[in-house]
Amino acid sequence: MDDLLLTLAVPAVVIASGVYAVRDCRRQRRRPPPPYTRRAARLASRDVLLTAEAVVEGAYAALGTLYDGPAGSHPAGHVSTVGAGPDQGPSQPAPARRP
Repeated sequence: MDDLLLTLAVPAVVIASGVYAVRDCRRQRRRPPPPYTRRAARLASRDVLLTAEAVVEGAYAALGTLYDGPAGSHPAGHVSTVGAGPDQGPSQPAPARRP
C-alpha cells in the first residue's frame, strides 16, 4: 500500500507544481509592475553616474599634479601621451615565431 501511495504522490506533486506555475504566470501578466519602478531605476542609475563623476573629479583634483609633465600644465581636455606624435602611425606587428 505504501508503494502505491508513493507512486501516486509523484504525479500529483508534478501536476500541482504545474498548476501553480501557470497561475503565477497569469497573475503576473494581469498585474504588470507599476511604472514608478522604471523611473526609480533611471534615477538610481543617474545618481550612480553622478557619484562616479564626483569620485573621478576628486581623484583627479588630488592626484592631477602627478600626471602633469615637468613642462607645466596642459590645456583642459587635452592629455598628452609620451612619444606620440602626428607623424607616427600604428606600430608594426611582431614577426611570427617558428617552433
